[in-house]
Amino acid sequence: MPIAQDTRKKPLSIKVHVSTGEGVEITWSDMHTSRYDFPYLRDHCPCALCNDEREKKAKGGTGASSALLPMYKPRVTAKSANAVGNYALQIQFSDSHATGIFSFEHLREICPCQACARDFRAATEETTA
Repeated sequence: MPIAQDTRKKPLSIKVHVSTGEGVEITWSDMHTSRYDFPYLRDHCPCALCNDEREKKAKGGTGASSALLPMYKPRVTAKSANAVGNYALQIQFSDSHATGIFSFEHLREICPCQACARDFRAATEETTA
């Protein structure tokens, strides 16, 4: 039996603005448009390494990035972005990080707007709690 997909997490249009550095713009099937700048996406990278770093920070531990000079952190940009099948984007960031695969489902769940935070992150937190 197939797992039911939330059709609101299906993109109609995807624009990745690598050369201008503006970020990613996605218009979803419910006509909502999400805009993500590259530093936001880098901070929300779904790869295992980044998830481990976030968990360590949440538990009060020190991550590898805390050993760097915290007062200066260059703004992260994207060097390139590629489609992964018809379900995700992979972005190579200016800090050489490129292992995160941003599924469209993940991108909708991390949309920075208040409506998506209410509709998607609250539901995700309930299922993982």
